[in-house]
Amino acid sequence: MLRTHTCGELTLAHSDMTTTLTGWVYRRRDHGGLIFIDLRDAYGLTQIVFDPAENKEAHKVAESVRPEWVIQVSGIVKKRMEGMENKNIDTGDIEVFGTQLNVLNKAKTPPFEIDSDAPVGEEHRLKYRYLDLRRERMLNNLRLRDEIVLELRQYFSDSGFLDVETPCLVKGTPEGAREYLVPSRVHPGEFYVLPQSPQQMKQLLMVAGVDKYVQVARCFRDEDLRGDRQPEFTQLDFEMSFVEQEDVLDIMEGCFLTLTDNVAPHKNYEKYLDNGRMKRITWQEAMEKYGSDKPDVRFDLSFVNVTEAVKESEFGVFSSAEYVTAMCVPGGAKFSRSEIDDLTRIAKDNGAGGLAYITVQEGGELKSPILKFLSETEQKAIVDATKAEAGSIIFFGAGEFIEAVEALGAVRKEVGARMNLADSNDFAYLLVVDFPMFEKLDDGRMQAMHHPFTMPHPYAIHMMDGFDKDLLKMRT
Repeated sequence: MLRTHTCGELTLAHSDMTTTLTGWVYRRRDHGGLIFIDLRDAYGLTQIVFDPAENKEAHKVAESVRPEWVIQVSGIVKKRMEGMENKNIDTGDIEVFGTQLNVLNKAKTPPFEIDSDAPVGEEHRLKYRYLDLRRERMLNNLRLRDEIVLELRQYFSDSGFLDVETPCLVKGTPEGAREYLVPSRVHPGEFYVLPQSPQQMKQLLMVAGVDKYVQVARCFRDEDLRGDRQPEFTQLDFEMSFVEQEDVLDIMEGCFLTLTDNVAPHKNYEKYLDNGRMKRITWQEAMEKYGSDKPDVRFDLSFVNVTEAVKESEFGVFSSAEYVTAMCVPGGAKFSRSEIDDLTRIAKDNGAGGLAYITVQEGGELKSPILKFLSETEQKAIVDATKAEAGSIIFFGAGEFIEAVEALGAVRKEVGARMNLADSNDFAYLLVVDFPMFEKLDDGRMQAMHHPFTMPHPYAIHMMDGFDKDLLKMRT
């Protein structure tokens, strides 16, 4: 072995022991006699000390090394001087007095700092990905992913699931996204496709009687890049036989709470539970209150339906709208003109024609470009409905239901970020159920909101007969 220990292993229990370490030079500091080298490997960091009075040859070599050189060091483990301990690392109570140093590989000056989380351009990081992955943040990401996958497999194994690895070369399936084609050498002119998901394979497993299947599955979709989806990605995939919706939700709820307890115990989620269970709301309620089917409920800022209050107003945007919703932001009256312009741009980017607002000044006076179109009765009804107080600002969404709430939902998300309303140490789990099965496209055509492999509620199955006028009311 080229080493006897890793760089994250040594403690006071190893004092006076001779050790050999290998790794990368993280930092080198020359104190005009003593040379300190922080040696790094995948397991941690160990401080090495080279003293010319102890070993001139090793000290001379240490003078020449530079960051990211790969070295092998032998020496004696010693307790650090009182007050010089580093409580931020596992090896912070000791240091190694080097007696021998071998350079295994020299390195050029890195194109960016490895020992810093300073921003680096994405293209630069990808070009030097092997260096990017040496950075602590990236290595921690890999460790976290490893922990998550391990916990997932343990949880599903304990729950009676069978981990089955399904094929990656399959026949094409009409799932909606474009597929990657793989030409067959032994069958000229024929192609395999890479799976968009194990959908058909896992259904075959259910037909075969496997009963409970799970897989951390690799999936492929020839789609344009999105922030949360790449052409090649990993998903937790599972299937169950002879179950109903509650059985599936119970498994998922237990999965996430167990995962949080074991992998991220510092995250707070209990205060968001309802009698120890995840809170549950319908899609309709989520859209009406937050303008999103995946709302961040770590902060309130919920919406109020004010359609009835303004349907007779002289403000055409309101009176002609199918739905008008309002959101009161306490303390929002301090938003500058440029900040309101930014929020207006976000509303427009999400389908709105603009962003109407009313501020409540100190003393209760209202201020807004739209006040001249609203009667005193309508103004009071809005303030009462939103419970707006001095220092607040009220934002509005108007139009068809989806158009109105989604635009204001995007504004809500941005306001939450700008005002730091969400605690990053909180995990606010929420189950959103009863999604619409269908949605209407701009050209009037109907399509499945998510995908056609979704079970309609039993009460709604009759609506499928003839695809009648109630189709948009069908829930899944």
